[in-house]
Amino acid sequence: MQASFIRGGVSRYAETFAANPHPLSNRILRVMWSVCHAVLYRPTPNVAYKFRIMILRLFGANVHPTAHPYPKCRIWAPWNLTMAAHSCLANNVDCYNVAPVMLEEYAIVSQYSYLCSASHDFNDAAFPLFSKPITIERQAWVAARAYVGPGVVVGEGAVIGANSCVYKNVDPWTIVGGNPARAIGRRSLQ
Repeated sequence: MQASFIRGGVSRYAETFAANPHPLSNRILRVMWSVCHAVLYRPTPNVAYKFRIMILRLFGANVHPTAHPYPKCRIWAPWNLTMAAHSCLANNVDCYNVAPVMLEEYAIVSQYSYLCSASHDFNDAAFPLFSKPITIERQAWVAARAYVGPGVVVGEGAVIGANSCVYKNVDPWTIVGGNPARAIGRRSLQ
């Protein structure tokens, strides 16, 4: 396939791919956000939550004043982000929120986790992008380096173990781990 791409100039496979599915206004807004993120958002100290919340709100995010978006988290589209009271996106979280991503009260997403609300339909030759919202419900915890895929609901109080990959909904108060993630226990708060 690569050789045909090089010899033919444009591969016949490349001709089947769809054009960018995002409207021009979305792409312009993402460029503006990228500049603002690099210049104003990322250089802030960890304790400057209020300032970062203000910046996110300017770009359409729905962020509660007690939420904790850390400076090194990467947010693809702030206008698709909701963070309820005391929720947290830790440093180095990658929030690829083509579709809405919602963190409910006291939801925590730990370092280096990846919230991925979009993918491609590999059964279609055009490989079109699709997106589905992600919800992290109250008191749920997504541990370090976990992956949460499109359309997943992490139930209330659930725990996604470190380095786990979640492709399906997680029941409330369930602890899951592995790839693909499977139930490995129940959580009980005292």
